[in-house]
Amino acid sequence: MRTKDLSYWLFLTPVLFALMTVVVIPLGVGTYYSFTEWNGITTGDFVGFQNYINALQDQRFINSLWFTIKFSVASVILINIIGLSLALIVTSKIKTNNLLRTVFFMPNLIGGLILGFIWQFIFIRVFANIGQAFGIEAMQGWLATTTTGFWGLVILMSWQMSGYIMVIYIAYLQGVSKELIEAAHIDGASAWQRFRHIVFPLVAPAFTVSMFLTLSNTFKIYDQNLALTDGGPYNSTEMLAMEIYNTAFVQNSFAYAQSKAVIFFIVVAAITLVQVYFSKKREVQM
Repeated sequence: MRTKDLSYWLFLTPVLFALMTVVVIPLGVGTYYSFTEWNGITTGDFVGFQNYINALQDQRFINSLWFTIKFSVASVILINIIGLSLALIVTSKIKTNNLLRTVFFMPNLIGGLILGFIWQFIFIRVFANIGQAFGIEAMQGWLATTTTGFWGLVILMSWQMSGYIMVIYIAYLQGVSKELIEAAHIDGASAWQRFRHIVFPLVAPAFTVSMFLTLSNTFKIYDQNLALTDGGPYNSTEMLAMEIYNTAFVQNSFAYAQSKAVIFFIVVAAITLVQVYFSKKREVQM
């Protein structure tokens, strides 16, 4: 760092200023407020860890946390499988690969609220009509139960993010040496063997990036949850971001909501750091 010249710091200063203003300072101030009786206007008395103790004993908060974890696990697996599959399709020798790239990426350009309302119409109206037409009872009443609401959210998130993750895999797949693949093909390696022993290890860094992005995004979603289920039925599909929002702006418990947000931050940071560590370690082993 001592060898960096003045121009380096001049270019870096706006970024550091933005990071401090938008992330570091609000995080510190919010953490301080979580130890008080802050009501959104005045700080109030200092209460120590009482807000955190109450949050960890709040069954609604725990249920939302557990639901968010289950949702994130299912979504991360599906998004990465679909994203990699789409990347393999559009990097193969087909004439419409450029068109397919555009089509697969387009859902990521649609806002979360609009996506939620679109899929709400599909799940409630389209699925119900198909179920009535073919006598499939399971397709009727979607989003009316916790299970269908859960999988509805997973489907929505997977449909939205798969195209974005596809782009990341495409970037790494295009860097795989074609000569290496052709050599393995000449030696008699099957398509699965070429993918498993050559392509997969070479695109391992893409898994690190994709897993990090999908984990952080699935944990933090709010607008899709609001538009699709609004936490129903009976708050059983209420994800953590929505539960914290409702605590602050519906119950007007700002300090209590801030303590939940700090716990949320710690959980997401811990999970993503562990994921990045093991993903990087696997890259080295490969």
